Amino acid sequence: MSSSADQTLHQALSTMRAGDPAAAERLFRRTLDLQPKHVAALNYFGIFLARLHRFEEAEQYMRLAVQTDARSGATFCNYGLILKALKRPEDALTQFNQAVRINPSSAEAWNDRGTVFNDLRQFREAIVDFGEATRLDPNYATAFYNKGNALAGLKLFDESVATYDHALALNPGLAEAWAARGNVLHRLKRHSEAAISFAKLLKLRPEYPYAKGMLLHLKMMICDWSGLDALINEIESDLDLGKLSADPFGWQAVSSSPRSLQRCAELYNADQFPADPKITPGRPPEHKKIRIGYLGDCFREQAVSYLLVGVLELADKSRFELYGFDNGWDDGSETRKRVNVSLMEMIDISSRNDTSAAAIIREREIDILVNLNVYFGEHRTGVFAKRPAPIQVNYLGFPATLGASYCDYIIADRWVIPSDDRDYYTEKVVYLPECYQANDNKRTISARDFSRAQCDLPANGFVFCCFNNSFKITPEVFDRWMHILRKTTDSVLWLIEDNSSVAANLREEAKARGVDPDRLIFAKRIYPTEHLARHRLADLFLDTLPYNAHTTASDALWAGLPVLTQLGSTFPGRVAASLLNAVGLPELIVSTPQAYEDLAIELAANPEKLAVIKRKLSKNRLTMPLFDTGLYARRLDAAYATMYGRYRAGLLPDHIDAERVPRAY
Repeated sequence: MSSSADQTLHQALSTMRAGDPAAAERLFRRTLDLQPKHVAALNYFGIFLARLHRFEEAEQYMRLAVQTDARSGATFCNYGLILKALKRPEDALTQFNQAVRINPSSAEAWNDRGTVFNDLRQFREAIVDFGEATRLDPNYATAFYNKGNALAGLKLFDESVATYDHALALNPGLAEAWAARGNVLHRLKRHSEAAISFAKLLKLRPEYPYAKGMLLHLKMMICDWSGLDALINEIESDLDLGKLSADPFGWQAVSSSPRSLQRCAELYNADQFPADPKITPGRPPEHKKIRIGYLGDCFREQAVSYLLVGVLELADKSRFELYGFDNGWDDGSETRKRVNVSLMEMIDISSRNDTSAAAIIREREIDILVNLNVYFGEHRTGVFAKRPAPIQVNYLGFPATLGASYCDYIIADRWVIPSDDRDYYTEKVVYLPECYQANDNKRTISARDFSRAQCDLPANGFVFCCFNNSFKITPEVFDRWMHILRKTTDSVLWLIEDNSSVAANLREEAKARGVDPDRLIFAKRIYPTEHLARHRLADLFLDTLPYNAHTTASDALWAGLPVLTQLGSTFPGRVAASLLNAVGLPELIVSTPQAYEDLAIELAANPEKLAVIKRKLSKNRLTMPLFDTGLYARRLDAAYATMYGRYRAGLLPDHIDAERVPRAY
């Protein structure tokens, strides 16, 4: 019997290697019919099923294998890998503990256990395991790569890059290491080096998931526009075919199609953060107050908190309890202190895995969980995939759909999501009156009186500015800016120097368009209150498209600087129009590139007309809804109450027009 089973197993393996999976599966099953507890057959069949992504079936055979023979470290490793693929890291860790105990001289066992520690965000334990794996096998490139991931998890980015470099020296074909190295260099703002990593990755593996999108985003970060159109066209084609070509955040900067943004988000979400089919939303008991949890990495000196902190302070605490779930860090800033005081509790989830973080949220019996990041920054969308709250909301940090069934609502206004565009969102739309974007009317503007000389600006002449991130500057936008500069001879363009490559690249682009490169002035980043103060030196803010100024537009308007925008066709391209409408300056919203250029040139040539707009802005900023934080807080409260009321009534999420709360004078 044993001999017949062995022969059949040999045939199964040969058939599998020959590329006939259906025949191989029949032979594996015949082997196990002949000898149900054939350990080798159970192992190989489990591995075979796992390669077909049939992990649930594979788990059954691996469980039987370890029950049959508890002496094989390799079997425990195989079982652990399948449990890891099933996203059951705690169970996988149990198996790898056994594998290491049985065979402590196995570098693979130490490495595999380390990857589970990475999944559990226990990065220090992971580093110990990878150290043991590489001690046992100094040429183990994959273990060095995994150690690099653990170091990155601890935010030891320079050490992480060095470790990836070591892995690639051992194995230059290790595609995952090129990708991880590029991502960490990006976080270090070494964008040019990161772009080189992704370019090498694409030569090695042209279809590597999201590599084209990352290369595109990095080129946009440094304003290197060579080959840009071809790369964009490739990504468009890939998305149409359902390929994993770009991540949703970077794609927003170049796409003018709401359908394309939705498609990108849906593909990314299904691949990276699919809904857990075993989890159904809990139903917390009805509390005296509605419990709202805000989850993000932004509870510090960061754009989202600059916008939101005043609203958190003014939420109706007689009706709501607010909780923060922090995946960032406490920077000790005044903004962080204000956020902390506004909340019932701030819980650090940065060192917890998604399962653990979701459990903490369930323990707090949160009714409405708000995603402040979605796919931006140190986001934790995987927590939302575990449905820790019955109502989940996409708000403020990411101006597009999450593309996930487990996100119920997106907070917007009728400028950013017109009714005709609602089909491009998997969420139901909650419409706030006027403007969806929160603002804090306590934001301090430094009293420092900057001189033009201190900011490297000319003593005389008109100052156009744009303080948007450099990845929002497209060649088309830059063409318009250069047309404007050519028509306004005594003008300069004042930009943020996001990284060392931006200034050199944009000055070359200006020169190629017949504009003196010295007319581009670059500002270093400074403390926010002082950055607001230096806006006084500018005359007009020129917006970008297809991704507008968002917080930067609010900064400019709060500082008294008019913003000129062209209305776009996507949420990120319509935000500035929403802001301008809410502050009573619709005359600065145009619909075509030519109108944008014409109005910029006219305002530079007509100081009286610009002065009228500035006086209007000065009056409106304290009387119109945009910076009325109390009014906004009451309207957001009303929106949350309506969501919760529908839920308690047993109604499914639906589009909501938030109550128009009367202003309190």
